[in-house]
Formats: sequence, structure tokens, C-alpha cells
Amino acid sequence: MPDPPPFRRALLAWYRRHKRPMPWRDTGDPYRIWLCEVILQQTRVEQGTPYYERFVAAYPTVHALADAPESAVLKLWEGLGYYSRARNLHRAAKMVSWEMNGEFPRTATELEQLPGVGRYTAAAIASIAFHEPAAVLDGNVMRVLARLYAIEESIDSTTTRNRLWKLANELIAPRSPGDFNQGMMELGSLVCRPVEPRCESCPVVPHCEAHARGIAPRLPARKAKAPPPHHEMVAAAIKRNGRYLLSQRPENGLLGGLWELPNGRVETGESHESALLRIISKSTGLGGKPGKVVATVKHAYSHFKITMTVYTCEIAAGRTVPNGHAALRWVPRNKFEELAFPKAHHKFLDLLR
Repeated sequence: MPDPPPFRRALLAWYRRHKRPMPWRDTGDPYRIWLCEVILQQTRVEQGTPYYERFVAAYPTVHALADAPESAVLKLWEGLGYYSRARNLHRAAKMVSWEMNGEFPRTATELEQLPGVGRYTAAAIASIAFHEPAAVLDGNVMRVLARLYAIEESIDSTTTRNRLWKLANELIAPRSPGDFNQGMMELGSLVCRPVEPRCESCPVVPHCEAHARGIAPRLPARKAKAPPPHHEMVAAAIKRNGRYLLSQRPENGLLGGLWELPNGRVETGESHESALLRIISKSTGLGGKPGKVVATVKHAYSHFKITMTVYTCEIAAGRTVPNGHAALRWVPRNKFEELAFPKAHHKFLDLLR
């Protein structure tokens, strides 16, 4: 069971010696801290770092981000997934820039009022930028706490999560909350790993109840997850006068605001040809005739997987009507680079000429 004062000293000393160099560390700029925390939600550090650097280069201040068109923000975000994060990032930038004169709220409670800023992100910003002793709780910190306190109940349950929040706030270093929070996350990432924790090199192993009981490798406990469903899909590459018909997804929902070829699921017992005719008619108002297969790609989202077969299609009749889409647009192939597409589309776009 951790004794807070010596635990804090050991963790902070280790973190300050071993922290990885990252472009957002050693800065007190709340804009950059907020930007990195939003990017790193549900994103690995290795994947998120180049995005952070590109965002800072393109939008060095919250005012610059607020004044950017949403389409440009989505394009810069392209490939990170969870696009509601990008839209909320843009909304929050406008709020801070236009309504708060560029001054970020200074407390976790106030920061949670910004679009896309939840309890974890608010605590991270408040502790690192403004030194508020507000604890963070992400996957790494939950794992560390579950082992420190030998918590054998599932960390997926609300009761256990509430307990972990309480323990994190009791343990946080009041004078160095930012370093403490980053130290807990760094410890979970580098040492207290999900598989084969490096207990022999852990700076706080004397405080770890799970290690003392020999149960650290099997914690934390998680609820079993059902395998993700798989969807068969078809997409229509409709070309006219050197331009492809693209549809923009509604802002609210999966991949909101992104551009794509008209596509949809193949229903049970339905042929690809029938599915294409139905999808083209319903989503674009056009009559179409399926042609050759361009590509078949597989892609995994967070909660489901797809196999998408892309067909060339000829227009038979009708006029475009964006049913279920924010917009329909005929776009030359050389202009695709200006638009943000789902990651699955990038697996075949180069095949379209």
C-alpha cells in the first residue's frame, strides 16, 4: 500500500531522470498542452507526435486554429480517426479565441466546459499548465493504481473507476501535480506495462501490493470483450467528364465531415450488384450500372471491421440528390489531396485515375 510522501518522491525523481523527450513537455503553454492531450486521446505517442508537430506548425496559436476553416483542420487530422475530436478541437479553439480573448480556463472544472474536454483531459491541462492538484486517470494510470493497491475487481466497472479516481487524487503530489501525473503515465507506459511488467526496474516497487503478493502480471482485471462485428460493404466509383462523385458525411456521426465514394453495407442475402444499385439510388438519386472491381480492402475501426469492394459505375439516369449526406460534389482526381478521406479510402484512392 503506497505511503504518499515517499511514493511521490520516488516517482518524481524517476520521472525527472527518465522522461522521454517530447515536443510538448517542458512547456507551460496551455494551448500546446491542450493540443497534445486532445491528439493523444485514443492515439499512441508515436503516432500522435507528427500530428502535433504539424498542427503547431500550421496553427501556432489558439487564434490561428480558431480562424482556420474546418475542412483544413480535418485534412490535417486525416488518419488519426475519431474525427469528432478534430471538430471539437476546432469548436473549443473558437470558444477560447473569440469568447475568452485567447485565455484558457485555469481549473479542471472550468476546462471541462470546453467541447471535447472530459475529466481526464481537463485534469491534465490544469495540472501541467496551471499546477492544479487534479489527478489524471487514463489506461496507464489505471493499470499502475490497480497494481499498487492490488485491486482485483474489473477496472471496467463504474464502481472501480470511481475508486481509482479517488485513489489518484489522494496520491497526487500537491506541489508538482503536472510532473506527478506525467510520471504516473510514463511509469505505466515504460515500466508497469500491460504484459510482462518490469518490476525489477520499477522505482516504486516497494509500495506495490500486487508485486508483494505476486499477482502483478494478472492485473488489472478486465471484462471479456465480444469479438467486433464484420460488415461487407460496396463503394461506387462514379466518373463523369474526368470527375468523380464524392459524398460528404454528416458532421454528427462516424467520420463526420469526411469525403468518400458513395458506399454502404451489403445486406444479408444481397448481391454486390443489387447493393450498389440500391446505395447509389438512395444516397445520390442517380441510376447506375456496376462495372469492374477496382479494389477490395479490409479495415478495422474501434468497434467493427469491414471488407469494402470498390466498383466502377456508369450513370444510367437521374440527377444528384444528397440524401443522407451533407453534400455531393464532382471532384477531379487531382483535387482529392485537398479533401479529408477516411483511412480505408486511402487504401484504394491511388487506383482511381
